[in-house]
Amino acid sequence: MTPFGPAPRSREERDRCCLFLDVDGTLLDIAPTPDAVRVDDELRRLLADVASALDGAVALVSGRDIQSLDHLFDPQRWPAAGLHGLERRDAEGRLHRHARGRRSLDEARLRLLYLVGRLPGVLIEDKGLSLAVHYRAAPELETPLRRALADIAAQLEPDYHVLEGKRVLELKPTAATKADAVRAFLDEPPFAGRRPIYVGDDVTDLDGFAAVERLGGVSVAVGDRVNAQLRVASPRDVRALLADLAERRPIAP
Repeated sequence: MTPFGPAPRSREERDRCCLFLDVDGTLLDIAPTPDAVRVDDELRRLLADVASALDGAVALVSGRDIQSLDHLFDPQRWPAAGLHGLERRDAEGRLHRHARGRRSLDEARLRLLYLVGRLPGVLIEDKGLSLAVHYRAAPELETPLRRALADIAAQLEPDYHVLEGKRVLELKPTAATKADAVRAFLDEPPFAGRRPIYVGDDVTDLDGFAAVERLGGVSVAVGDRVNAQLRVASPRDVRALLADLAERRPIAP
């Protein structure tokens, strides 16, 4: 693949790109609870236009499960990686899932339910393969929650670890990452042979950033929580970037 600068600067460069997009905090503003976010028709049309411009080489890479992504973006069904790479739907619609960890989450689930029941403002999101503890409404509880999750994860090593995000701590299997999902997509059409652009906003996206950078791609951070080759301020600016790609304009550095 012919190298070029950090951002696609010409129509030819852009036509050879593919796009990986985080969802919460990247395409959509963070909401008080995961169920409170909504996808508007303008964003649906914009994503469809970008996919058309890039010959379908657009995928969602999210901590949500794929079923939740389908519900959000209904009626669109995107190539997607869910649960931070633990499940993936390729461009042909085939589902790929990593096996569950050898250890059960049942005991951890009970411990977290008991803990959260004593902590107002804290919410558990049960994703089946992982458990996310949201404390957006109670940021002062970060330290005790971090200790509690670390203690639970220590008893489940090496099958599980704690993944940190924006006021969320997630107990998830170590079997896969967003980087694994990106690499799998890049081995398949329509992504194969294209230069990857990964857009994300949180520490959960760092391995995705690293994967595309190693392959000569472009990492784009949303907000100031993480570092990347390029930075935009908010999901509104991500829409501007998508509009540039859809209209085949160069992306400003």
